[in-house]
Amino acid sequence: MRYAFIKAQSGLIPVRRLCSLLNVHPSGYYNWLKSPLSRRKKQDQRLTGLIKQFWLESGAVYGYRKIYSDIREYGERCGINRVHRLMRLSGIKAQVGYRRPRQPSGEAHVVTPNKLQRQFNVTQPNTAWVTDITHIRTHEGWLYLAVVVDLYSRKVVGWSMQSRITKELVLDALLMAVWRRNPSTTVMVHSDQGSQYTSHDWSAFLKTHGLEGSMSRRGNCHDNAVAESFFQLLKRERVRRKIYTSRDEARQDVFDYIEMFYNTKRRHGFNNQLSPVEFENRFSKRLISV
Repeated sequence: MRYAFIKAQSGLIPVRRLCSLLNVHPSGYYNWLKSPLSRRKKQDQRLTGLIKQFWLESGAVYGYRKIYSDIREYGERCGINRVHRLMRLSGIKAQVGYRRPRQPSGEAHVVTPNKLQRQFNVTQPNTAWVTDITHIRTHEGWLYLAVVVDLYSRKVVGWSMQSRITKELVLDALLMAVWRRNPSTTVMVHSDQGSQYTSHDWSAFLKTHGLEGSMSRRGNCHDNAVAESFFQLLKRERVRRKIYTSRDEARQDVFDYIEMFYNTKRRHGFNNQLSPVEFENRFSKRLISV
C-alpha cells in the first residue's frame, strides 16, 4: 500500500484508482491531505498547550485537579479525566515529595493544654491560628522560618525569618499576624511545645493581646498538622527546587512563595480549589449580602 501511495503521488497510478483500491472517496483523500489530523486531535493539541501554560504559571507544581480548575475558569469545557490523560501523555506531573519527621527538643517552661484538639475546620477567619518553625538550608548556614496560619482559609497571616532560632523569631511572626488581622474577638493560637513557645515572653504576649494559647502534646506532630502541611508544600514546591547561596536569597524566595503565590494564587483543596485570599474574599461578600 505504501508503494502504491507513492506511485500515485508521482503520477504513475491515477488517484481515483488508488482511492478505489483503498475503498475511500477521492474528496476524502484530498481533505486528508489538507488536514490529516482529526478535530478531536486538534482539540487535544490546543488543550495540551493550555495545560502546559497553566502548569508553568503554577511554578510546575500543579496536578491535574488544579489544572482542570484553571482550564474551567479560563472558559474551556472539558472533563477532568481528559486533562489527566493529556497531562500523562505529555509527561506533565505534579511536584511531589516527602518531609522527614521532626524530633522534639527543648525544655518546657509554660505548657498550655491542647485546647484545639485537632479541630482544624473552623467557620470564620480569626477563630484559630496555628504556628510552627522550620529551617531552610543555604550556603551561609540555616535560615529559620516561623509562620502563623489561619485555619479558616489556610492563609499565612504572619511570618518571620532569622538566622537564629530564638523566641523573637516566633514573637515577630505572631506580631505580624496581630497587626495584619487586628482580631476583634479572642483567637486561639496553637503551637507545639518548643522552647520558643513555652517561654514566659510568649505567654505574656498572648495575654497582652487577648489571645488564647493551645499546645500539641509532647512529640505529637499530628496535633499541629496544618502548619506541618504548609511547610511540606513550601519545601516540595519551592525550597527543594532551589540552591540558595545566601540567606537573603532564601528570604526573598520564601517571601515570593508566601505572598505572591501561596496566599494569592495557589489553589487549595481545602478551599474548594480557591486561593486563601479568594476564599476569605467570598466569606466577606457573604457577610455583606446577609
